[in-house]
Amino acid sequence: MESAKSKFKIVKLLLVFLLIGNSVSAQNFKLLRYDENYESLKDSTRNFYEKLKFIPLNEEQDFYLSLGGEARYEYVDFDNEDWGRLNIGHNNFLLQRYDLHADIHLGKTFRVFAQLRSALQEGRINGPRGIDEDQLNVQNLFLDVNVYQKEDKKITFRAGRQELDYGSGRLISVREGPNARLYFTGGKVLYSSARLFIDAFAMMEDEIFTGVFDNKMKKELNLWGAYSKIIIPKAGNLDLYYLGIRRDEAVFEEGIAPERRHTLGTRFWKYGGGFIYNLEAAYQFGKFGSGNINAWTGSVDIGYMFENIKFKPTINLRNDYISGDNNQGDGNLQTFNPLFPKGGYFGFSPQVGPVNLIDIHPYATMDLLPSLKMQVDVVFNWRYSLQDGVYRPSGVLNRPGSMSDERYIGTAYLANFTYNVNKYISVVSGIQYFKTGAFINDIIPNSKDGVFFNARLGFKF
Repeated sequence: MESAKSKFKIVKLLLVFLLIGNSVSAQNFKLLRYDENYESLKDSTRNFYEKLKFIPLNEEQDFYLSLGGEARYEYVDFDNEDWGRLNIGHNNFLLQRYDLHADIHLGKTFRVFAQLRSALQEGRINGPRGIDEDQLNVQNLFLDVNVYQKEDKKITFRAGRQELDYGSGRLISVREGPNARLYFTGGKVLYSSARLFIDAFAMMEDEIFTGVFDNKMKKELNLWGAYSKIIIPKAGNLDLYYLGIRRDEAVFEEGIAPERRHTLGTRFWKYGGGFIYNLEAAYQFGKFGSGNINAWTGSVDIGYMFENIKFKPTINLRNDYISGDNNQGDGNLQTFNPLFPKGGYFGFSPQVGPVNLIDIHPYATMDLLPSLKMQVDVVFNWRYSLQDGVYRPSGVLNRPGSMSDERYIGTAYLANFTYNVNKYISVVSGIQYFKTGAFINDIIPNSKDGVFFNARLGFKF
């Protein structure tokens, strides 16, 4: 009975936001909810929703509280997961995600951001994956201290548990697509000005369990670095970054060993109307056990947005080269490590991860309606090195490949639809068909083509 009452309250709340959705002037939601700022509501007449986003805590209104949250429901239907290797066949299940956050501003100097998140899974035949379930955890809990602020320049110290997301999500992503998002615990220094942004950070990756408040901090530094963005007027944006990681038991086809890896990278990009591009390259070095690391990646994504044509279509062509190990068993490692990548970097539910890979990826988008967007993709996948295998989207080794001389992994065909009912409610649905290639057919007896479908209802406030 209580469950039914709770669901009824959620439905009523959804209806309220559906009715006011087109009348609210507050800004759009951010991927990282702590990047939102509702101080502009201070001197305005606020409606029901805006009163949640700006709650004064003193007469001067420089102390204020902002509340927000999310509910997300997803149905997943998978045929022949891992190309039939698991012998599961048809696998369908439900995913749920809820969060609630509070953003407390104490004048211009101090700020506390706190967020609880629950990720739930039900019905998956082979149990929840690490990206599916974390029943209840503290996703964000940090203190900001602004130590310098003058005109457009600002320096902030941040300490505590926090989500990270940089660039295109190629190496460090909050992992929005999967049900359970990533977070870290540590410290960060942020500098921002009109054309330059720099973050320097030192983080610990927590050990994730599926229960309630049972995640454990590893208590050792395993991610550090700096990421900068430079705005170049008219030309675009230039990112420069250094990232370091430490893993005590890193797993590649080369073996299992301690890993100390350093990544130097750059990205030049521009989005918007007309010509669009995203060019990125990174080099990695360090130690894998007693051997040396020497790995790299390069990506070219170019396209054009036709702003003045009906449906505003865009066409893009992308090509990635991601190194794999050259000589399995020699102790050295040329396999690129994607660190903490976005789950859907090669489509909304890729079957092949960004390791030991060459891909050619044409795709196109179209606004079928003002609030309905469609994207279609075709991704052709080859192994970069015949001495290395295929990896999952997370970068974890899936199947070894040194015993096969076949290079072609397979072709993925994807279609994705996003409908924004209003600012608060969205519906996303996609389908993917993966046609196995010679390599998969060689290493998996009686391999089968994979079919993936999902439908997701999301609500944010």
